[in-house]
Amino acid sequence: MEVILIPLLALFNTLVNLYVWAIIIYAVLTVLISLDVVNKNNRFVFLVGGFLFRITDPTLRIVRRFLPNLGGVDLSPIVVIIGLYFVQAVLNGLVHRLLS
Repeated sequence: MEVILIPLLALFNTLVNLYVWAIIIYAVLTVLISLDVVNKNNRFVFLVGGFLFRITDPTLRIVRRFLPNLGGVDLSPIVVIIGLYFVQAVLNGLVHRLLS
């Protein structure tokens, strides 16, 4: 059982970490675009921003439904990251307990 669980857990942890970084980069990029630090008409910025929007927005949109409107402050990335780390810790604990 260890032969399959440990690599699956490592893959899951890697995917969660990559998704968290995608959320962080998307949040920073949207702030930079809104402050006109980065030109959103730049082709590279447009492609990166579009890609990050497509992979992060479905999750963020679900969380935004439940959060109150705070004006210009979007707390959904923080809530999603905390939730992902919570699920990651629970799965790591379950696998550790199962293998002990």
